[in-house]
Amino acid sequence: MKKFRQLPAALVTLLLLVAGCSSNSSSSGGSGNTSKPLVIGASLPLSGDFAQPGEASKKGYTIWQEMVNKNGGLLKRQVQLKIVDDASDQNTVVSDYNRLISQDKVDLLLGTFSSLLNIPASAVAEKAGKTYVCPACGSPDMFNRKFKNIFFAQPATAVHQADLFAQWVKSLPADQRPKTAAYPTQDDPFAQPVVNGIKDQLEAAGIKTVYGKVYPADTSNFDTIASDIKNAKPDLIAQGAVFEDGVGLVRSLVKAGYSPKAMFQTSAPSNGDQYSKSVGAANTEGVFYAVSWSPAAKYPLNQEFLQAYQTKFGGVPEEDAADSFAAAQVLQAAVQAVGSVDDQAKLSDWLHNNKVDTILGPLSWDERGAPQQAFILAQWQSGAAQVVLPQNVATSQKIVFPKPNWGGQG
Repeated sequence: MKKFRQLPAALVTLLLLVAGCSSNSSSSGGSGNTSKPLVIGASLPLSGDFAQPGEASKKGYTIWQEMVNKNGGLLKRQVQLKIVDDASDQNTVVSDYNRLISQDKVDLLLGTFSSLLNIPASAVAEKAGKTYVCPACGSPDMFNRKFKNIFFAQPATAVHQADLFAQWVKSLPADQRPKTAAYPTQDDPFAQPVVNGIKDQLEAAGIKTVYGKVYPADTSNFDTIASDIKNAKPDLIAQGAVFEDGVGLVRSLVKAGYSPKAMFQTSAPSNGDQYSKSVGAANTEGVFYAVSWSPAAKYPLNQEFLQAYQTKFGGVPEEDAADSFAAAQVLQAAVQAVGSVDDQAKLSDWLHNNKVDTILGPLSWDERGAPQQAFILAQWQSGAAQVVLPQNVATSQKIVFPKPNWGGQG
């Protein structure tokens, strides 16, 4: 203003008007500026222990971005993704989200993969008042902190992920129902609660636990665990597996020559061709898993997502890719409903009070950001993943039981 005082009054007025126009046109909030990209930041485990599902998550985000931009963008702005690698490390993911918020000043955030990483990452977002939608964060520990801005974009939390499996086991005739069970699980804040949920329900139904072990996330050799399981002779194995550990245990069980009557694994079997190729197609037969998404589901945009994925990447999408696509759909719905990204408390408030249609089906959340729907039960049959329960969305009307011996031989 001191400089302006030395200029003629008319010129001062003109300069102020120009400055005001410039300020308005450079604003990053709302929907007024359609030329500046809307930047969404995320940190994903593109290397390290969670690299496989991390890459799948990136693919899901990428397909969503391309589909949104093809249809005019978000708030009439093209969407730009800024995805960095947290190397599957808790300290790195905290640094990443701090940098995305404070230095890169992204407009919006999307979550990372696994509760192990999302728990610390979401604390960064909550402190900054940023809405945080995560595709894989079902641990109960995500939802006991009274956070207002966290939303898990899957149908249910970890404790209830395998409810349909446990209910099916309990529904079997007494002479067919497994009598004993083993519960190996990775030391993971999502996998453990899933297995504990199964264990609690089956023990209450009289199914005796004959083996239980929590192994470190970096375990690579499962021969000893497989040998111990073989010695315990469980009718049923329920494993809390992310991916590599699920593959590792199957390989070791095959090597040990022990095949249970029923086998359930968490995330690992949902990785489609990756799982089948890793354990051998014949060794997938009869393996159960709970799943958030089915390629055959009739939900809006699901077939468009499937086609876009196959065109860009080939093959059938992993569940983690679909979950990430759905997380982005949730964030998109809130932004479109509010009409701005300036006040993220409004985005969170809207999500707490509304349902969002996604390729996983309709999603809604309680006051903690925990979803309130149910997972579906899937099983590998004849080299393909099939939905077996509930019956109204089933792609196969049969359930393979007892599980054939490894290699597909009965």
